Amino acid sequence: MNGFDITIEEGIRTTYARRLFKPFAKAIVEYGLVKPNDKIAVCISGGKDSMLMAKLFQELKRHNKFPFELVFLVMDPGYSPANRENIERNAALLGIPVTIFGTDIFESVFHIEKSPCYLCARMRRGHLYHRARSLGCNKIALGHHYDDVIETILMGMLYGGQVQTMLPKVKSANFEGMELIRPMYYVREKDIIAWRDENGLRFLQCACKFTENSAADHSGSKRLQVKELIRTLKREDPQVEQNIFRSVENINLATVMAYKDKNGVKHRFDDEWD
Repeated sequence: MNGFDITIEEGIRTTYARRLFKPFAKAIVEYGLVKPNDKIAVCISGGKDSMLMAKLFQELKRHNKFPFELVFLVMDPGYSPANRENIERNAALLGIPVTIFGTDIFESVFHIEKSPCYLCARMRRGHLYHRARSLGCNKIALGHHYDDVIETILMGMLYGGQVQTMLPKVKSANFEGMELIRPMYYVREKDIIAWRDENGLRFLQCACKFTENSAADHSGSKRLQVKELIRTLKREDPQVEQNIFRSVENINLATVMAYKDKNGVKHRFDDEWD
């Protein structure tokens, strides 16, 4: 199929409305992610999460409760011709009018030995902000979902020695007036996978030169370990995922050893002991 498939869009309004659109809309309302007259760059990597996010934004726009604009932005960091074609084909199939721009990020980080994936992610973010702002956007939207959030919490604790999470919205430190939003904050990965598989869709996973050459992706392996840990814990306690999510909403500063304020100043529990 090369043309737009209306049945996929209709499924978001019917079969998957409760599991996909409802939590998407809930996050937008609860965290104030979309405001009147926003112009949002919906950033599409070619994976299942960002492609679905684009469809959910289209559905939100269809309701049109207040004016806002969307740009469906695809950054090509150096994809192979087959992977770029995959993105373009899926965009056409899903009826997403994408704007594609190229960069040489993959080539730039290919020979970096220390933390190439971290550097790649930072460079991608910078390019997306820059292009979005040049198009008149004041926000970029990324497709991180609920499972990404709870995995990040555990990864920070287990491998980073800190309590942190992905926030639903963040003000850019380097691009004044720009914000990053995560409207998939309450959407579960299992529901995204169900939507993808029911519609027979094939999206990109990681398409960089490192994975093409079977190089180790240490950040990915840690995330996979954490995914498996959560699955194991859930067998014993079905509430464990919700509890992990809520743990960063219920921090009591009086019971922690130390914390950093918004200026990065560290405060210990016994600073004013005497």
